[in-house]
Amino acid sequence: MDEVEVVVAHSERATLRVGDVFLKVDADQARIDVEVEAMSLAPVPTPEVLWRKAPVLAIAALPGTVLGRLGEPSTASPAAWAAAGAAIRKLHEAPLPPWAGRRRRNPDELVAELDGECELLVTNGVLPADLVTRNRQVAEAALRPWIPAFTHGDLQIDHVFVDGDEVTGIIDWSEAGRGDALFDLATLTLGHEEHLDEVIAGYGTDVDLDVIHAWWSLRSLLGVRWLVEHGFDPFAPGCEVDVLRSRM
Repeated sequence: MDEVEVVVAHSERATLRVGDVFLKVDADQARIDVEVEAMSLAPVPTPEVLWRKAPVLAIAALPGTVLGRLGEPSTASPAAWAAAGAAIRKLHEAPLPPWAGRRRRNPDELVAELDGECELLVTNGVLPADLVTRNRQVAEAALRPWIPAFTHGDLQIDHVFVDGDEVTGIIDWSEAGRGDALFDLATLTLGHEEHLDEVIAGYGTDVDLDVIHAWWSLRSLLGVRWLVEHGFDPFAPGCEVDVLRSRM
C-alpha cells in the first residue's frame, strides 16, 4: 500500500497524495463545485477528475514537476516560464465563466479589505507601520477598474506543472472566476521577479508593470496574517514579507 503524503492541511481544507491520486478534502462544497467546473472549461491542461464524493475530490497526478516554489530558486528553464505565460494568455482569452468569482470581485471591495487588513497588521504588531504604509502606497496601482478575464485566481508557482519546456497542467482552481488578468501574472511571479520578463514574453502582449508590482504588494499584505494563523511562515526567506521589503 502506498504511503499517504500530506501535501497541505489547515482548518479550511486538506490535500493528501496516495500514489498517483490526490485527495482534496474541503468542507466548502461551493469551492469544490467551482474547481470542477473551472477545470472543465479552462482551455489549458488540467488534472483528470477521477471521482467525487463530498467532501472529497479525487484527481489524477500530473506529469512533470512544479514550475518552482515560493522561497526557493526555480530550476525551470526560461522557455518553461514563457510557456506558462502562453498558457495563462490562452486562459485569459477564453470565454468568461458563468460565475463572478468567490472574492475580491471589484476595486471597491479590495480597498475595504486592504485598508482593514493593513490596520490589523500594524495594530497587532505583525508588521512595522512603515513597511505596511509603503506597500499600501504601491498597491494603489492595482485598485483600478479592469476588464474581467477568465482567471485562475490563485496561480501560485507550485500550481503550474511543467515537463521540460512544456506546461503539463495547472491545479487548484477553487478560486477561479472573472477577475483581473494581471493578478494571475503577479501571483505566478510573486517572489520570482527575475522570471517576470520570461512570463510576459510568453504571454505575448504588453502589461502594466506598475500594476504587477502593485499586486505583489497587495497580495502579500492580504496574505501575511492568514498565513501566520494557518501555520505557514510568510517571514521565511523569499516569501511574502521579503516581497514587501523589496518595495522599500
